[in-house]
Amino acid sequence: MLLSTTPTFENNPIKEYKGVVTGETIIGANALKDLKASITDFFGGRSGSYERVLAEGKETSLREMTERAAQLGANAIVGIDFDYETIGANGSMLMVACSGTAVLI
Repeated sequence: MLLSTTPTFENNPIKEYKGVVTGETIIGANALKDLKASITDFFGGRSGSYERVLAEGKETSLREMTERAAQLGANAIVGIDFDYETIGANGSMLMVACSGTAVLI
C-alpha cells in the first residue's frame, strides 16, 4: 500500500477514488511512565517513554486505516492527515486519529 500526505503520487495517476478511510487508536501511558516523564520534565530533555507511546499510537492508527483501504480495493492512500488529542481524566489517554482518501493507482 502506497501512502502519502500529498493529494497525488508523482508519475502515478489516480484511476479511481474509493473513499475516505480512517484509523483511530486510544492508548494510555501508565503511572510509571507518567512519573518518569514528570522527572524528565523537571530536569529537561526528551521523554522516551512518551515518544514510544506516541509512535505506537501512530503506527496502530495507520495500520487500521490501511486495512480499511485494502477492504475497499485500494492500493494507495493520499492526503493522509494525523490528529493527536489527550482525553480521559487528567488527559491520561492519547488518541491518535488519521484519515486519508483510498485510491486505486
